[in-house]
Amino acid sequence: MDMKRRALLGVGTLMGIGVVAKALGLGQVLAQEKPMQFEWNKTDEEWKAILTQDQYYVLRKEGTERPFTNPYHNSKAEGVYHCAGCDLPLFSSEKKFDSQTGWPSFWEPISPKVVGTKTDWKLLYPRTEVHCMRCGGHQGHIFDDGPPPTGLRYCINSAALVFHSA
Repeated sequence: MDMKRRALLGVGTLMGIGVVAKALGLGQVLAQEKPMQFEWNKTDEEWKAILTQDQYYVLRKEGTERPFTNPYHNSKAEGVYHCAGCDLPLFSSEKKFDSQTGWPSFWEPISPKVVGTKTDWKLLYPRTEVHCMRCGGHQGHIFDDGPPPTGLRYCINSAALVFHSA
């Protein structure tokens, strides 16, 4: 009898999730997202050979480093932040600000052509993920609580970046 109850509970839970996903339009959102094609395509083995363990976790596995423990969150140095995977320039220190979140934050990338976005549902609600347009490396997320002039906060992992001083 317990097995039947568990099975019914499991089916009911899955149906409930499906109803919520449909109400939120999750299926339509996910159906619209198409896999991106990138200039740099490497195997997992190739990425592991050129990236540190932290860089691989963030860039290739879409991980997030712990806040306030990364080298760039409070850096005031002038220069350009490049993708740690392919060295594409992504963010300028001129557009960096202290968001007090524990991660480096920028109100705008160097160019809209250097970063791409996709919807991230890992926390069961939609967030906008940022990735490098050359290699597809996960950088972080965009939020709409940033300063003028854009009102955006590109919350980026230090492990996804390499800093080049001016």
